[in-house]
Amino acid sequence: MSKIHPSAIVDPKAELDSSVEVGPYSIIGPNVRIDAGTVVGPHVVIEGHTTIGKDNKFFQFGSIGAAPQDKKWKGEPTRLEIGNGNTIREFVTFNLGTTQDEGVTRLGDDNWISAYVHLAHDCQVGSHTIFSNNAQLAGHVHVGDHAILSGYAGVHQFCKIGAHAFIGMYTSLTQDVPPFVLVSGNPAGARGVNIEGLKRRGFTRPQIDGIRAAYKHIYRENLTLEEAKAALAEDEARLPEAADGIRAMRDFLGIATRGIVR
Repeated sequence: MSKIHPSAIVDPKAELDSSVEVGPYSIIGPNVRIDAGTVVGPHVVIEGHTTIGKDNKFFQFGSIGAAPQDKKWKGEPTRLEIGNGNTIREFVTFNLGTTQDEGVTRLGDDNWISAYVHLAHDCQVGSHTIFSNNAQLAGHVHVGDHAILSGYAGVHQFCKIGAHAFIGMYTSLTQDVPPFVLVSGNPAGARGVNIEGLKRRGFTRPQIDGIRAAYKHIYRENLTLEEAKAALAEDEARLPEAADGIRAMRDFLGIATRGIVR
C-alpha cells in the first residue's frame, strides 16, 4: 500500500524514500529529497531545494523551504537542509538561504521545534535544541547544540547563541549569548548559568563549577572582554576537568560579532 495519500501532490521529480509517509493535501515540490522514515503530516508544503534526512516528523500546516523573506533574493537556487530525527510541529516556517550568506539554512538532528516557530533565511541551528511555541529567528542567526528558546523569544538577525544557552520567555535578543548562559528580559540580560540544563545533560560538579567561575569573570568582575579572555585562559589551564567548557566560552568571545548580552 502506498504511504502517500491520494490527495497529496508529489512532483514526479521529487526524491522520496519508499518508506516516507505523506499525509492528505500535502504538496512536495520537484527539488525536494526526503530520506527514510520521515513522516509528513497533512496540509504541509515542502518546496525549494530542500533536503530532509531520516526519521523526521512534520505535523500539519508547515511551510518548509519557501522563498526567503529578503528583498535581495532574486530566485537563486539556494537551499534548506534538515537533518535526522527532528520533531517539527504545526504552522512552522523554514525559509531557504540567500547568496548573501552560505546560501543554505540548516537544522541539525534531534531538535524539538514547537508550533509557529520561524527559521529565517541562512539560520544555522545545531542539534538537540528545543524551540518553544512562537520562538522566532531572524536571518543569519546561529544557534548552538542543546540551546533552548522559550516561548515568544525573538532573536535579531546575525545574533549567535552558544551551546547549552537558555533564552527565557518573551526575551528580545539583540546581542550574542555565550555558551551555558541563561538570559531573559526585554532588553535581554544575563541571569546566570543554565545549571539545571547542565545537570540534566550529565555535566559533573567540577565542570559546572568551572563554567560558573568563567561566568563570573565575564559578568561579575567588571573586566573588559580582553581581560575576561585572559582570565578564562588561566582557568582553562588551572581547571583541567572544566577546560572544555571554559574554552568554549573563551572561543565564543572571539567570534561574537554583535557584542554579548551583559
